[in-house]
Amino acid sequence: MPFTDITGHEQSISLLQASLSNKRLAHAYLFHGDAHIGKRMTAVRLAQLLSCDRPVLTESPDSCGQCRSCLQVTAQTHPDYFVIEPDAEAATPQIKIEQIRELEQQFVYRPLIGEQKICLIDDADRMTIGAANALLKTLEEPPGHSLFILITSRLHALPITIRSRCQTLRFTSPARTQVEAALILKRELPPDDARFLALLTDSRIGEALTTNVAEVRARQQECLTLVKPESLTSSTTILSASETLAKSDRGAETLSWLTRWIRDLVIVLVDGDRDQILHLDQVPHLQRFAGRADIDLLLTLLSDIEKHAQQATRHLNVQMALETTFLRLREALGLVPVGAMT
Repeated sequence: MPFTDITGHEQSISLLQASLSNKRLAHAYLFHGDAHIGKRMTAVRLAQLLSCDRPVLTESPDSCGQCRSCLQVTAQTHPDYFVIEPDAEAATPQIKIEQIRELEQQFVYRPLIGEQKICLIDDADRMTIGAANALLKTLEEPPGHSLFILITSRLHALPITIRSRCQTLRFTSPARTQVEAALILKRELPPDDARFLALLTDSRIGEALTTNVAEVRARQQECLTLVKPESLTSSTTILSASETLAKSDRGAETLSWLTRWIRDLVIVLVDGDRDQILHLDQVPHLQRFAGRADIDLLLTLLSDIEKHAQQATRHLNVQMALETTFLRLREALGLVPVGAMT
């Protein structure tokens, strides 16, 4: 599919198209930004355009998206198109030096079909030191017929020597309205579900397009049960639920849900923009809490949850984070005195 199928990223796409029209395409690009927002899709579309048998050569050049070469790029079977990425099945996914060495051998030879050989390196920040050093040598003296597209969601983790050899393009999440429109068009979702997914994923279009709405709604209801007064006022319920969630590997997800619920409550407390509320159907419930909630305690709790989320990598850490969050939340809501354990 052509660039027109991409949601957002108009500036980056226009820059790439202009560079191609002016024959000033760089030998290496680095696409960086949050995960699941369209970086890889843009890279694939660029590869299709450069390989297309029937390109649309206007001021904004594009691929046809339907010819044999375009379809081969999509299927990763085009002889001049290579994709390198970490082994998702490995305990520690990495891009190893052997993968870069094999790539180097491929790029010694001229393209078989088109004018360029193209390599997409996804999660480039996961290269080992050896792999990064090997790639650096290629980037310093790139073959004239080559194009490298590196993709990362962790720019800081990529060696500066690699970054300095690439033209960087920063990608940001599309506007929420764009994501909602894409979900309604491509997934035929009702507007309420489109809005819900766009907010839930923070406009990460890739995640929004693949998330199962029914499953997410079911998990939302489970989380909402945990913030009912009868649940929060029982320490036994809190401790039992925290242990169960941690053992089921859903602790981190529950912390994320709690964060969104607390944010919604803060919006109600400060009379903020209700269009930003995820749990819109819960506004009457949130208003009942708002009368006695302590906003300072809630804001501090939000900040601490983010710290817990970064540190909670083991089962026991997740369980402790959940327990602490629930106990502090009930205090912030005025359901029990500060420090109560009953």
